[in-house]
Amino acid sequence: MKLVTTAARVLIPVVALLASAAAFAHPKLVSATPADNAEVPAPTRIELQFSENLVKQFSGANLVMTGMPGMTDHPPMKVAVSVSGGDDPRTMIITPKSPLVPGTYRVDWRAVSSDTHRVNGSITFTAK
Repeated sequence: MKLVTTAARVLIPVVALLASAAAFAHPKLVSATPADNAEVPAPTRIELQFSENLVKQFSGANLVMTGMPGMTDHPPMKVAVSVSGGDDPRTMIITPKSPLVPGTYRVDWRAVSSDTHRVNGSITFTAK
């Protein structure tokens, strides 16, 4: 009986620790289309895939044009987009409201999952 009690004393804290770690997990960016630092034809949509389901009303993104060919002093310029969820609740879709012109872009995203902690990040890409 003592062996079972000792095993239970060791196992219960380990299970509790693993359960609490899962409860405090944050969404992580798993993939992006276009990929970070990619040079691609101007995309009509940008897709971000996260490790967890997103809470749509608290998650979102901005698209900023950070550089334009031939203009070394181009100031960052926010691009109008719509942001929606995909068929997969772990997906965020950013759709520019107008076609993107050649240049460098940054997607600043914020993701919130069921743990309610906000995680921020960004990716960049170049549209040809």
